[in-house]
Amino acid sequence: MDEDALVTRANEERERLFLRYERGREAGAEIDPWEDPGFEVYHQTDRYGFIHDKRLPQKIDPNEAKLRAVEMERVKKWLKMLGRWNSKETQEKLHKRIYKGIPDKLRSQVWMKLLNVEKTMAEKKDVYQNMLRLARQWSTEARQIDSDVNRQFREHLFYRERYSIKQRSLFNVLTAYSMYNMEVGYCQGMSGVAGVLLMYMDEEEAFWALSTLLADKKYAMHGLYIEGFPKLTRLVHHHDRIIEKFVPKLKKHFDCYNLDSMIYSLKWFFVIFIERIPFSLCLRVWDIYLLDGERVVTAMAYTILRLHQKKLLKLKDMDLLIQYLQTKLYKDFGYDDDYVIKTLEQSMEELKKVKMDLAPSPLEIEFPKRPFGVFVEPTFEKKIGRRKNSFTEREKDVTEKVILRSEKTQQELAESTISDGGLGGSNSQINTGHNNNLRQHVNYVKPFPTTTGNFTATTTATKNNSMNSYGNFYNYKKVLVTRL
Repeated sequence: MDEDALVTRANEERERLFLRYERGREAGAEIDPWEDPGFEVYHQTDRYGFIHDKRLPQKIDPNEAKLRAVEMERVKKWLKMLGRWNSKETQEKLHKRIYKGIPDKLRSQVWMKLLNVEKTMAEKKDVYQNMLRLARQWSTEARQIDSDVNRQFREHLFYRERYSIKQRSLFNVLTAYSMYNMEVGYCQGMSGVAGVLLMYMDEEEAFWALSTLLADKKYAMHGLYIEGFPKLTRLVHHHDRIIEKFVPKLKKHFDCYNLDSMIYSLKWFFVIFIERIPFSLCLRVWDIYLLDGERVVTAMAYTILRLHQKKLLKLKDMDLLIQYLQTKLYKDFGYDDDYVIKTLEQSMEELKKVKMDLAPSPLEIEFPKRPFGVFVEPTFEKKIGRRKNSFTEREKDVTEKVILRSEKTQQELAESTISDGGLGGSNSQINTGHNNNLRQHVNYVKPFPTTTGNFTATTTATKNNSMNSYGNFYNYKKVLVTRL
């Protein structure tokens, strides 16, 4: 097949994708039965829109009723603040009120204020619509975005139905942003962030909120999603320093069972705790993050380990530790949200005293280099989704850093074991084989045909599991080194 035919085929595939989202759920829409799970009316839907597989309770929980009554009282105060947002009085009260909790019915308005969405929309009039038009004509990310939209928040009413209004909005926001910020394009993880924003905002509002989160230096999420993940590496390294200083027993325990912090903390840093802590608590953390920025993520990561240290120390297996941190805490954190937020505030003060509330200064590569909204025609290889034959130097460098982190931990643990007279037990044996496997893997892995900006899986770790399952460290590493 000649080049023109390949480009034509890719264009036709992209147009079919956009048509499906344009039609939504109208009569004649192409929706596979497996993509559209049923919803039984007796299932419980919580106040945030998530569906739970249990029958509705017969009575309202007294604690829930009390919390709602308190929230209603706060609504009155927040309405006054929103009406005088720029006043000195409001700014003085803002910190205290946000840490107490933003009423959910006003969260949309407050988030938009914190992210200056209305101002940005006024200044960037028509830009979003232009990016949507460009995406329909040129997007090389649409296939991967479509795949991720199809599995993002499917237990939520907004995203439950295939090609629902919010699914369509999520697809639009992500494809448009991939054109607006062509340096990042699209990376898995962005779908979760945009998905939460769309729970509280309209389509264009969510687009500009996402843009602020990536571009504003207060959040600087751009560095998380560009090739090489420089900010992720920096945050994880700083997290290691924190736990080594403040919870050294737990750090040694993790090292003993070969639990690299990159495994359990990836979603903490990458998507600000989405699907790692209960959604109600996640929203509270997001509230504070939008106010105070990056230092909140660092402190919350420490807070989780600080609160659960005793239980984690009792787990004598890497898989059990991962399951606890990734699954158990999401279902039941074990502490009420107010207590966690108070502890988070204490953690922030504790870290600030020793000047560890922020990670070391970012490198220049973490920040955008290209102007936003300037279209550059994709290369032929990107247009047709041709596979790369080799890894870039930055991808190889990331791989080597992951290996060196693991080898350093193993060396330190081995020295500690010798000085302590040995730890004993089969589970405490140091795993020395997987680094060699990783180096070999870089030489033979063949990436899937997607473009720069995507997390893609490899022939041994499929793309469907690349960001949704972190149970196996080796698979994670394979995903890490194959971001194309």
